[in-house]
Order: sequence, then structure tokens, then C-alpha cells
Amino acid sequence: MSEPVWNEFLTDRDKAVFEASGYGARGGFGKRPALLVIDVNYAFCGDKPEPILESIKRWRNSCGEDAWPAVAAIRSLIDKAHAKGLPVIYTTGVRREDNWDAGSWGWKNSRGGEKPKVPVSNIDGNEIVPEIAPAPQDIVILKQKPSGFFGTNMASYLQLLGCDSVIVTGTTTSGCVRATVLDAFSLNFRVALAEEGCFDRSQASHAINLCDMNAKYADVVKTAEVLSFFDTLPSGMFDLPKGAPKAEAKAVNY
Repeated sequence: MSEPVWNEFLTDRDKAVFEASGYGARGGFGKRPALLVIDVNYAFCGDKPEPILESIKRWRNSCGEDAWPAVAAIRSLIDKAHAKGLPVIYTTGVRREDNWDAGSWGWKNSRGGEKPKVPVSNIDGNEIVPEIAPAPQDIVILKQKPSGFFGTNMASYLQLLGCDSVIVTGTTTSGCVRATVLDAFSLNFRVALAEEGCFDRSQASHAINLCDMNAKYADVVKTAEVLSFFDTLPSGMFDLPKGAPKAEAKAVNY
């Protein structure tokens, strides 16, 4: 088995502390999971696979080339979830046209007022990339802050579905993914992350945040293990929506 992606960033002291303190025990999957896809939109993926320093010239929040292998992993999880009738819940951002509701997002980024510059295109940064576009039975939650739970109906939808657990994917690992994981953990859901289905603009932040979440809040597992887990679940457990997802609002996401 390959070593965790975070091992190269840990000192010998760190490894000894985790082992001695008992952190990192396996929490286990739940019985009624939902698949969460956090902010996998043009703002964070760019409009095409390309090196991150090229992509951020036009999409300042882009994670560049690291986004696209993750999109493929997420696609495999979505397909399996659909085949089993499991809930798939997406998040993406929403913002007023005048950007007034950006609020605290404007405090920590010098390019916060920019809109993406994409030649011959009117792509909205909050639009979920078409490679994993929501299906009619999927749920799309619009949010304005990092966590998929903050100021949204996420918790009430999970309760309505009777979910006891979430499988989290998306971006950024250190930001919106982590915030969503902490809130899910705080609400006593069992939480797992599909490692290959998460990505970040910073490789170090990606690795260390996976390490920290695996230590305390979630199980970081390979995508293949999640797919195998889905195979063990009975089909048709959930009463899912029947109609089309609500159209996403045009806005600039952070």
C-alpha cells in the first residue's frame, strides 16, 4: 500500500506524536451516505486543463492541472452513486452582480474584484464543469462562505434524506472542503474523503489538510475503496428528487 500523500511533509516527531496520541483511527463508513461535490466549477478548475500559473492569469482561484484528474475521479463516484440511487449533492457559489455580498472574501485577496477573462466566452465561474454536470435527481446548493453547511439547507436536506454519513470530494482541500468536513463532523455525520477526488491550488496545503482531517475529523480513503463500499449498498434506499436541478445564479465565486 502506498504511503499517505502527507507523509513527505511530516517530521519524525510528528509521526511519533500521531502514533502515540491515538489520532487517525478509522471511523468507518455509515449506512446511508450522500456524495458531496464541493465547488467543482470553472472558477476553481479553469476552462481547460493547463498549468496552474497559466490558468490563474484568467481564473485567479484556479487549481490548474491538479483539478482535472480529480474531476475524473469524481465522475466515477457520481456514476456509481447514480447507479445505486445514492444522493449526490453539489455546492457552488452565488453572488450579487455588484459583489456587495462578497463581505469578508474581499479582505484577503488583492484580485478580489476581478471577473474571469475568457476570450470568446461568457462562462460563469460558478458554473459546475460540464464533465460532472448535475443530473435531474441531484441537488445543487448555492453558498457564499466556505462550508457547504453555512447559511444553506445542507443539513436539513441530509436529514430529509435520512443520511448518516457523507463522502466528500471537491475543492479546495484546505478551504471549502475542510470547512464542510468540520461542519459535517460537528453535526455527528460519519465523514470520509475520496483522496483522489479532492484538490487544492497548494500541494502542501492539500497534503497537510488531508493529514489533519484524517487525524481528527474524517477517514481519507482511496477513491477505489469508496467505489467498493458503494457496491455493498442496496439500491434504491433514498427518495430522491425527480425534477431538474434549480438553475445556478450568475456570480463570482471565491
